[in-house]
Amino acid sequence: MYSRAYLLLERDFQELKENNFKGITAFPIREDLMEWGADIEGLQNTFWHGLFFQLTINFTSQYNCVPPVVKFLTIPFHPNVDQNTGRACIDFLDDPNKWNTSYTLSSILLTLQVMLSNPELENPVNLEAAQMLIEDESLYKQVVLRLFNQPSQLRDNGPEFPKDPDKIIRSIKEISFNDYYKTWSTIATSKATEHYRSSLLEDPNFIVEYYKWKKAELKHPKEWNLK
Repeated sequence: MYSRAYLLLERDFQELKENNFKGITAFPIREDLMEWGADIEGLQNTFWHGLFFQLTINFTSQYNCVPPVVKFLTIPFHPNVDQNTGRACIDFLDDPNKWNTSYTLSSILLTLQVMLSNPELENPVNLEAAQMLIEDESLYKQVVLRLFNQPSQLRDNGPEFPKDPDKIIRSIKEISFNDYYKTWSTIATSKATEHYRSSLLEDPNFIVEYYKWKKAELKHPKEWNLK
């Protein structure tokens, strides 16, 4: 006898397969469908395009009455992603009172994809990323791309991607950023408490690299221009 959560996630899986959203890969890790692995690529026409981020989504038997727990395994340098835990800071994921039973696996993944190139800067969880983006967008892009090549990765509990391609949803359907933004930006907000806020700029290694990149940018502006 399958649980209600299992049947809903089976429905969500079918919805994801039928839509084939571009840049989104997802698959169940456990037979009861309570744990998922996913791979998200940044939207086209943004500097996030071509960058792939692995994440996990953990549901409970109370789905879809409560939100799942979502964490990036490949942690981006992003205002709305906790750099230590990989936790994605989105309103409806953080606060069960703002969760809506109409949300599905597809809507969660689409929101995360939009969040990458459309950060919420009013309540950032990564204060350094938000400050850098506000003050020097060009430098922020460079830091994101450089850190992506040496990412912060949560490996211990990471899912093993299945070798069977039939078990993975490879997305091929193209959707414009405007369509994404119109649909999902109203629910992609960031809420954070002081407990989750950390100081990357207090890390001396990062400070050294930061000023090396800045110096290189001033010395060779054409080579560093990623706009």
